[in-house]
Amino acid sequence: MRILIFTATLILLILGSSCERLIIDRHPDDGPVASFDSMWHSIDRKYSYFDLKNIDWGVVYDTFRVKVNDEMDARQLFEVLADLLFTLRDGHVNLITSFDISRNWTWYLNAPPNFDWNVIERNYLGEDYEITGPLRNTWLPDTIGYIYYGSFLSNLSDAAIDYVIRKYINAKGIIIDIRNNGGGLTLNANKLAGRFTRDRVLYGYERFKIGPGHQDFSDYYERYIEAAGDTQFTGKVVVLTNRSSYSAANLFTLQMKSLPNVTIVGDTTGGGGGLPYYAQLPNGWTYRFSSTQLFDTEKRHVELGMAPDVYEYLRTGSLFSGRDDIIERARKIIKQ
Repeated sequence: MRILIFTATLILLILGSSCERLIIDRHPDDGPVASFDSMWHSIDRKYSYFDLKNIDWGVVYDTFRVKVNDEMDARQLFEVLADLLFTLRDGHVNLITSFDISRNWTWYLNAPPNFDWNVIERNYLGEDYEITGPLRNTWLPDTIGYIYYGSFLSNLSDAAIDYVIRKYINAKGIIIDIRNNGGGLTLNANKLAGRFTRDRVLYGYERFKIGPGHQDFSDYYERYIEAAGDTQFTGKVVVLTNRSSYSAANLFTLQMKSLPNVTIVGDTTGGGGGLPYYAQLPNGWTYRFSSTQLFDTEKRHVELGMAPDVYEYLRTGSLFSGRDDIIERARKIIKQ
């Protein structure tokens, strides 16, 4: 079983934010069996990635239903339901209780981290970088702007973006680092992406679960980046990603990848293409799961991650010498 110990940060990410929630379902009975059946049936009707992940939800029911009875305590029920949810292999799937939160982290735990904040802070940002809202930014050599955005959950005001875009408007290029950005509000992704184009650009498609069948989806809806603000930077931009770039960070990568002046460098993102649907069990526990699908401009799923244009990794020897190979690769691309 995979679970995560309860933390205030995770509660904020799950309950307050990340990737806008949909309507909460409620059900009348409150025993373990009723809670199990309620969860399984709700997911059966509304989860969006059974076919992509080749999940036989009926087999999952048979496997876990025999483990549930009305005499079990809350911890025992939690463990069964957490294991059931783990079979979805989805970072947008959680069971939230007062004593614990289930979570699947395998989408990034099996990949190299490709990120070291100490190296960035001590050897790239230095002592005099600016903190503009959630954007930590500085000038790198060769007139290159560097911006680190650690969470799309952190509010990104128009004033903060205005300041940073104007600061680097004459830069040879800008590096936007979203490594270890676990997502947050899609509004912030839309705001930031809109500052790097003067056009309306198609970046992908979205569709929604509209019926109980596993293939009952709406039509595809086009999704566009809209130019935002009074000033846009249309020079060279490099976006840095790793497997811990998830959810709204995955969306931002998809958006930026559609722009001709942008190169994605690093590792494949963690994915997270579906908006979470929130529901409530009969016993009062809350859970969430993906209920929409997001695609690139070729109508390919982005749930499992966005591949970079250029793969690059952090080498151990480089880190010991204070060098970030992914940032250095981005600098070379901008200087070309």
